[in-house]
Order: sequence, then C-alpha cells, then structure tokens
Amino acid sequence: MRILPRLARALGYEVRPLRKARDPHRQLVNLLERSRVDLVVDGGANRGQYAAKLRETGWRGPILSIEPIPELREELLRRAAHDPAWQIGPAVALGANRGRAILEVSGESDMSSLLPRTPTLERLSPSSRPVRRIEVEVVRLDELPELVADPARRIFLKLDLQGFEGPALDGARGLFPRIVGLQLELALVTLYEGELDWRTAIDRVKAFGYVPWLFLPGYVEPRSGRELQMDGVFLRADAIGTE
Repeated sequence: MRILPRLARALGYEVRPLRKARDPHRQLVNLLERSRVDLVVDGGANRGQYAAKLRETGWRGPILSIEPIPELREELLRRAAHDPAWQIGPAVALGANRGRAILEVSGESDMSSLLPRTPTLERLSPSSRPVRRIEVEVVRLDELPELVADPARRIFLKLDLQGFEGPALDGARGLFPRIVGLQLELALVTLYEGELDWRTAIDRVKAFGYVPWLFLPGYVEPRSGRELQMDGVFLRADAIGTE
C-alpha cells in the first residue's frame, strides 16, 4: 500500500489519514496552502497558541504576531526565538483609529478586551474578571510599518480581539487588496459591550468582498454545553474566482 502515497506525491498530492484530514486545524492549513498565502497575521496573539498550532499542523510560512499586553509579548518573543519565520510585532492593539485606549487585562489572559464585559460574561466566567487596566497604543493595521513594508501579497488575517474585531477590521481596509483570507472570532452570545453579533459580522465581511468558507469550533460553556463563540474563515471572492 506504500505505492499509493508515493504515486500521489509524484502527482503533486498528499495522502493523509482520514482523521487528520478532518482535523479543523489541518483543514485551515490546507486552505492556507491552496490559497497560496505568503503571510499569516495573528492579531490578538496572546501567548502564541494560534501560531504554535499552525506550526504543529504543518504551516511553515511566515507569521506576524501582534499582542498589546507586555508580558504576553515577552512570552511570544521567547517562543518565536528559534523560528526565523515567526515575527513578533510591536506591543499595540488594533483598531479603526490611531490613539490610546484602556485595555482590561482579564484573569484569563485570552479574555482581555478593549470593551467592557457584559453581565452575561460576568455570570458565565467569573474567573475572567479584570485584574488590572493598562493604557495601550492603538494603531490601524494598514498603517503598521512592519506590515506596510512587508512584501507579502497574499495575506491571511486572523483577528481574535474579544469583541473588538469590527474596529480592527475597519483599520485593515487599506490592506484588503493584499488580504486574501480572514479568520474572525464570531459571537454567538454577546460577551462584550458593543461587539458585533455573528450575523452582523458575517454581513459586514461579505460587504467587504469576502465569502464564508469554513467555520471552526470555539468556546463552549462547560456547564450548559452551549457554544458561545466560533471562528469564521472567509476568502476574498475575486482572489479565488467565486462570487
């Protein structure tokens, strides 16, 4: 049976076990490869879980991680130290306008946000309450020097900003001609004041010219089993030849 994988590779294909082929992260990496992505931008990188999972699942292309919380950015620098294709950007938050803002640093670091928590989040996740507030610089992604100067022409932008994906997406508009794909955290339940619900977020992304392509499981509330968030992956219609 070993002749089949060799024949497939000779024809430019790869045979993988069915279980791996169905893994959502493997599906995402396959999509990055098929879309000829030459840079993944990881907005709201936290401790680098997303980038590390991409590496674990086979993505070897360039990654730019952006995280505003100083100690988490330091951890990112340590994790990326031996990976020359993994770049860590400045300690900034992403938004629609340049300026400064107060970031609520959560007891669960991946729940930190520029937006206030809703009573629903306070009830569902008491451990995610803010432990401190810090002032951070906010920049538009399409004005970030590290990205503007990058030669990448087929960017995949992932935003996981705890409700602030809408403003950050508005701040990336100047890069849309170079962004072939998006991955956004979508709120099935409103956890932050002012965040877009999943229907509005999808409509906005479609208005920008991106079509829904893949949905990935997100955070499930353990006690009820209800999914509160999911990730939507979108591809730019004109870049993939579909409407």
